[in-house]
Amino acid sequence: MDVSEVSRLSPAAQKQILAKLGNQAKENKLHNVPTSRCLQGGKLIRFPSQREARRFDQLMLQLRAGMIRDLKLQQCYTLQAAYITPEGEHIRGITYRADFSYQRATAPDAIGEVYWLPVVEDAKGKRTDVYIMKKKLMKERLGISIVEV
Repeated sequence: MDVSEVSRLSPAAQKQILAKLGNQAKENKLHNVPTSRCLQGGKLIRFPSQREARRFDQLMLQLRAGMIRDLKLQQCYTLQAAYITPEGEHIRGITYRADFSYQRATAPDAIGEVYWLPVVEDAKGKRTDVYIMKKKLMKERLGISIVEV
């Protein structure tokens, strides 16, 4: 029985199958519902929330229409490199992983030139203290503002 067949069963039957397999589903601490999207060629992308999956759908439409380019998922930015203290202690680096990054076209200027501006987006429901700190570091260290959708 594959995953698509299990998803067609009632919630009670799904729970029973998961219990038999030993894969009891844990409730997500943010109450997100993981959602998948199928791309051309049959590649499956799994998103941690429905909000993020819906935003991906919107961005794919904009990409196909030529309104954006260079769409990347889960782009990683280094906010502070890892280092070793004089005492030999290893300090981990600080990174931020954006949900989406892409370039957005501007309106033509006076001479008809179009520019492409970098955009970093995060599909946020709840803003944690760690996220708020990393958002500030992105702006201060890299000069990048995170757009929340």
